Formats: sequence, C-alpha cells, structure tokens
Amino acid sequence: MIRKAKPSDCLDLAALSLQVWLHTYATQGLRAKISHYALSTFTEHHFQQLLNNPDCQIWVYLREEHLLGFIAVDLASHFNLEKHGYEVTTLYVSEHFQRQSIGRKLIDEIKAQHGASFWLSTWVNNQKAIDFYRKLGFKHVGNLSFDLDGELHENHVLAYQEIG
Repeated sequence: MIRKAKPSDCLDLAALSLQVWLHTYATQGLRAKISHYALSTFTEHHFQQLLNNPDCQIWVYLREEHLLGFIAVDLASHFNLEKHGYEVTTLYVSEHFQRQSIGRKLIDEIKAQHGASFWLSTWVNNQKAIDFYRKLGFKHVGNLSFDLDGELHENHVLAYQEIG
C-alpha cells in the first residue's frame, strides 16, 4: 500500500534511510565523516521537519504495516530549467525488497500526484540506481556535487519527462 507519510512514520523513515544510505555509500567501510553525516541527518526530527514543510512530501510503501520504501519530493526545487520540474530528493527501498517494483510504484505515485516532469541526483558510482532510472526513461541532464564535510562527491542529475 502506498500512502502519504504521517508523523508516526518518522522513526521508521529514519531507520530505513540509515540502512539504505550506509549500504549504498559506505562501500569501503565506515569512517567519521560518513558516520557523522548518517547519524546526524537521518533522524526522526529530520523527517518531522520535512513533513512540516509545505514544499516537501513523502510517500511510503507499506506491506503488513512494515515500511519497505519511500519517496520524498521537493516541489520548490528545480535544476537549471523549469522544464525539469520538481526534485525527487530521495527514493529508498530496503535492500531486502528491491526488484519487486516498489521503486517504480512509488515513482508512479508521484507522477499521479504531482506530474511527470521531475529530476533527481544519484552518485556516479551507484550503477544499480543509474540502471534503474535509465530503464524507466530518465535522461542524464547534468552533474552536481554532494558535499560530505568538505569532500565533494560527483552525482549525475537525471530528469524524467513524459512526452505527449
């Protein structure tokens, strides 16, 4: 089931974010910068703030009351051109439930809710995500850098836009 996130989801959103982020980005192990970012960013309070921001929305995918994935959007964020639409800030699916169309269903939900013109950024070394997005029709439109406490990490910017 997909529904809009509620304040009672914030703790689970934080835990799932920690799981997915560390699995994806701590590929060479943990160090202080990685641990500090993850533990200070992915908190219950962080998600409460997002839910209180009228420009942000989070949609959750639940199965038997368990959070399996979520998508977060920032309706006010644009990349270079207005035509790129709003930003998908996060699309996380627990590794235990990947390859079950959960990510695609979450993307379909935001398309239905907010329109089919949006963009996102993903780490250049996250080939699994890049392949997933390309399969769905995303196009590479630029690059951004993610700043991890002074270390810059290159991200691809991918945009989705339905034609016709």
